[in-house]
Amino acid sequence: MMGKIKIKIGSKNKEKFEAVEEILKEYSHLAHAELEGTEIDSQVSAQPKSLEETTRGAMNRAKDIFMDCDYSIGLESGLMVVPYTKSGYMDVCVCAIYDGKEFHIGLSSAWEFPDKAVTELMIKEGLDMSQAINKAGLTANPQIGSEEGAIGILTRGRMTRKEYTKQALRTALIHLEQFDF
Repeated sequence: MMGKIKIKIGSKNKEKFEAVEEILKEYSHLAHAELEGTEIDSQVSAQPKSLEETTRGAMNRAKDIFMDCDYSIGLESGLMVVPYTKSGYMDVCVCAIYDGKEFHIGLSSAWEFPDKAVTELMIKEGLDMSQAINKAGLTANPQIGSEEGAIGILTRGRMTRKEYTKQALRTALIHLEQFDF
């Protein structure tokens, strides 16, 4: 590719944008890319309840903003069914990088709420995670998803939403790294 690489991010969420910005500095071929955040609808529920739905949301975000750029990135967090967990669900972040032809998918580590009631609020009442943790009394911050996230509260800052998002980005970027096997 000639000239500066342009990457569009399917979100204006500060934590997601900064995660992309910080991670790309680790990749010499992408470190100086021009980044642009655009708020775009994932076309899935506000609180995805399966890995398939979460992945589809990330892919929709990436594909729908792919225009006049080299790559586009969609990030979506959601629940997925995990056997033998206390609630039956864990939260995961999916990153979909689109190059105009194919998707490059990565996932973060997954985690479970220690209190089943929060997950039940999302599954049974249809609340998104921010609404559920507010209703459960974990925080009074309605913008928690744009800040440290529930994971930041539950790990007492040991892992933030930004760090969790970075994991998904790193695993998706495996596909864009050049290897000599």
